[in-house]
Amino acid sequence: MAGWNDFVSARPRVPTPMLDLEFITLSDDGKIRDHNEDYLGHVAPESEDHARTHGWLFVLADGVGGHDHGEVASRTAVTKIQESFKKAPASEPLGALLGRLAREANIEVYETAKRTGPGGSSMATTLVACALRHDRIAVAHAGDSRCYLVRNHRAVILTKDHKVADGALSRTLGVDPYTQAELSEHQMEPGDVFVLCSDGLHNTVETSEIAAVAGSGAGLDHAAKRLIALANDRDGSDNISVLIVRVRDVERVGMYRGRPYTLR
Repeated sequence: MAGWNDFVSARPRVPTPMLDLEFITLSDDGKIRDHNEDYLGHVAPESEDHARTHGWLFVLADGVGGHDHGEVASRTAVTKIQESFKKAPASEPLGALLGRLAREANIEVYETAKRTGPGGSSMATTLVACALRHDRIAVAHAGDSRCYLVRNHRAVILTKDHKVADGALSRTLGVDPYTQAELSEHQMEPGDVFVLCSDGLHNTVETSEIAAVAGSGAGLDHAAKRLIALANDRDGSDNISVLIVRVRDVERVGMYRGRPYTLR
C-alpha cells in the first residue's frame, strides 16, 4: 500500500477579520497505482486587507484516466487558478471570479496539451474549486470531483457529477477551449465543514460516512486519514484525495454601492 504522498499539508486555525477557519489537504496513491494524477492547492490571504478583498481559495483536480499526462493536466489547472487568484482585482464578485479562473485554467491545460509532443496530446482534468470570503462561498466544478457541505452532522453535495449514461465524463478541463465550469454560491454558517474530494474517495465512501467523519469535531488530520483509509480498505484502485475546510466563525456582511459592510 502506498504511503501518504507529498501533497500532505495541514495548517493551524487562522483567524482573519472575515473568516476563522482551519483546513487540511491529503492525497494518497491508492493500493494499485504507482503515481498520483490528483493535485491540490490553496491560497491564503496575505494580510487583513487581502482577506477583505480576496479571501481564501481551495482547489482540487484529478487528471482524467485514458488521456495523456493526467498529472500534468491536474497540476497545470491548479497552478493556473492559484496564480490568477493572487492577481485578481480587489473585491471581484466571488462567482464571477471563480468562473473566470476556471476558464483561464481550461485554456492553460488545452494550450499545454498542444505544446506537448508532435501533434500535441490529449489532456484532461476534473476540477472542484471553492473561494471563501466574508460569509459566502462560491464553488466551481467540472467532471466528477465533488464538494460536500457538512452541517449539523448531515452532508449535502454542492456539485453535480458531469457524466453520461455509460459513466464517461461529459465535462472536463482541457479537451475543448470553450469548456465552462458549473458555478454555485452559498451562505456559510459557523461550524460548516466543506469536503473537496476526487472520485477515488466518493466512489467507495458514502455521503453519510463523509458527514460522520468530517463533521465529528475531531482533528482534521484524523478525519482526512480516516476517510482515505476507508477508501483504500474498500477498493484502493484509484488515487484518493481530500481537502477539508472547517469554518470556525464568519462575519456577516451587507453590500452598499458594491462595498461590503459589517452587519451588527
